[in-house]
Amino acid sequence: MARRKLVAGNWKMNGLTAQLAEVEALLGQIGTPECEVAICPPATLLCRLAPLIEGSPLRCGGQDCHWADSGAHTGDISAAMLADCGASLVILGHSERRADHCESSALIAKKVAAAWRAGLQAIVCVGETEQEHHAGQTMAVVTTQLRDSLPEGITADNTVIAYEPVWAIGTGRTPNTGEIAAVHTAIRNALSDRLGAETATAIRILYGGSVKPDNAAGIFATDNVDGGLIGGASLKAADFAAIIAAAG
Repeated sequence: MARRKLVAGNWKMNGLTAQLAEVEALLGQIGTPECEVAICPPATLLCRLAPLIEGSPLRCGGQDCHWADSGAHTGDISAAMLADCGASLVILGHSERRADHCESSALIAKKVAAAWRAGLQAIVCVGETEQEHHAGQTMAVVTTQLRDSLPEGITADNTVIAYEPVWAIGTGRTPNTGEIAAVHTAIRNALSDRLGAETATAIRILYGGSVKPDNAAGIFATDNVDGGLIGGASLKAADFAAIIAAAG
């Protein structure tokens, strides 16, 4: 089964209103891309981004959501609120959420279920730290996070997996394509063991961690890599457009 690649930009805690000019520039550069493209801006920009990209090839999404549909959770955002702004997907379980906010895989699984209830596609992140990498624990860490972060009911339509080695995020350091292929294959095999080969084959697995215009094509050509979750390079239209082109 051919899996259409997805390139998703994670703006993290970056971007004021003026940053939306980069989206307008991006739209002028990418034409009709062969891959799916999404931008996940800060929540403050989501309701302004959605109408800007209406009718374009771009999708938009959130960077996190609460596990509850509503309630007394000051400062949090529900999946339904993201959908109400025009989002069609949400990033969950990013290493920065796991580290900075002490999010467990069990909590992430609850958030994934909430995203599904709101009709959002969940991009579920897994990845090992540098210490775990050097200790040879990459496969164990990644497959355990994968198992514990995914509730029952996974399909290729409601879930995308993103492998992001923590030590590569924003550092300029990237695993070689052999290392990336090995981890992505392990993820595919773990999904197959749980869901069966047919469902597992249809689920997209993205790579994230210092993806740039000059290394994107090689990464995207790697076995079981179905696109990328892009951080800093997604903030500049020219860089993001080059990465999108590399996924074609």
